[in-house]
Amino acid sequence: MVESAEGESGHLHLNGSVRAGNGSIEEKVDELRRLFGKADGDPLRIVGVGAGAWGSVFIAMLQDAYGGVRDKVQIRIWRRAGRGVDRATAEHLFEVINSREDVLRRLIRRCAYLKYVEARLGDRTLYADEILKDGFCLNMIDTPLCPLKVVTNLQEAVWDADIVINGLPSTETGQVFEEISRYWKERITVPVIISLAKGIEAESEPELRLVTPTQMINRSTGVPIENILYLGGPNIASEIYNKEYANARICGAQKWRKVLAKFLRQPHFIVWDNCDLVTHEVMGGLKNVYAIGAGMVAALTKESATSKSVYFAHCTSEMIFITHLLTEEPEKLAGPLLADTYVTLLKGRNAWYGQKLASGELSLEMGDSIKGKGMIQGVSAVKGFYELLSQSSLNIHDSGENRHVAAAELCPILKTLYKILIVREKPTKAILEALRDETMNDPRERIEIAQSHAFYRPSLLGK
Repeated sequence: MVESAEGESGHLHLNGSVRAGNGSIEEKVDELRRLFGKADGDPLRIVGVGAGAWGSVFIAMLQDAYGGVRDKVQIRIWRRAGRGVDRATAEHLFEVINSREDVLRRLIRRCAYLKYVEARLGDRTLYADEILKDGFCLNMIDTPLCPLKVVTNLQEAVWDADIVINGLPSTETGQVFEEISRYWKERITVPVIISLAKGIEAESEPELRLVTPTQMINRSTGVPIENILYLGGPNIASEIYNKEYANARICGAQKWRKVLAKFLRQPHFIVWDNCDLVTHEVMGGLKNVYAIGAGMVAALTKESATSKSVYFAHCTSEMIFITHLLTEEPEKLAGPLLADTYVTLLKGRNAWYGQKLASGELSLEMGDSIKGKGMIQGVSAVKGFYELLSQSSLNIHDSGENRHVAAAELCPILKTLYKILIVREKPTKAILEALRDETMNDPRERIEIAQSHAFYRPSLLGK
């Protein structure tokens, strides 16, 4: 992987034409700079906040693409200082370095190789922000990135940023952006924020409701919602950085999403734009919920394709059902939305977590922040969605039973995950019992209920 865009000879476009790499890059940069009203000599400042796997890869992709036009674009990433790298991880990191000739040469050239030798021997401690500067993300040791400009002081990182990339988990987004808001009190210009967070949190006051990361950012900073966008898609971070073909959608106001989609697009990472911010964020949180169950099913059935496909049919019908409560005219679960769900159920940290729980390699007592993986966001989302849908105000008429039931009762997989993960009343094998329950309705019926009722409750998302 090159350290910047300077070595690229060109990009192949879908129509087969090849354009000079730096030429097309500068065109995209200049278009975005004009929208921000940038003067010559004043670089566009892009800052990543949070250095998990996807947050680090996203900034590294931008660095790879635009590192050759540093007079026009400055790219950096913030992460907290002080997180130590244990010796076992340092030993593994040393093995990764020595297996990659390009990485080895790069570290020797930067006079950084010796510290990894010393860390392997236990003679010194490495830190997460330190290795990130050399292109190593603590949550993704096996995938070396390009070197990054790392800042550990949050005020220094964001105070003059034009574009902020939120790479934090939903559980931390509100708190960190509350702090950021203090540094923006004297700002004249309004920044643009792109959230990568795929999680949703619950709050109980003034009433039980869900809050999306873009809402948290809007509340914390006062940045208008039209300047806050969400980017999501079927993205496994390490695979994308290794240039496996992927696509995503950037959702939000038209003023920014069109030009940002063009700016973020690369030959191996196609970005489309979409106006439906709410559906994509809600689905981003829901897929983490159901990915945990998918991992359990995979482990308990020894990767049975039949069982996994049955689970997929039921969980996607529940996702559609829930989305109709939260969005007036939700985008259909198709295209990138469906692909995002599929890849997360297939190979994401939440699916991995479900597999490890079902196989006994992890326990619930270990919490939902796992070494080498980061925050398992689906756990808190299970609690938030289930408790929200259990409110009596959301009772729905069940024609099969001829009675009114809580919306959560029509989501048996969500209910079972709540009993496994949150109240811990059932073992992981209960997910199969729910799936094989002969009283389980055809998934089509659940979708028809959602589409035939005036389900939408704006208050559930704090509107």
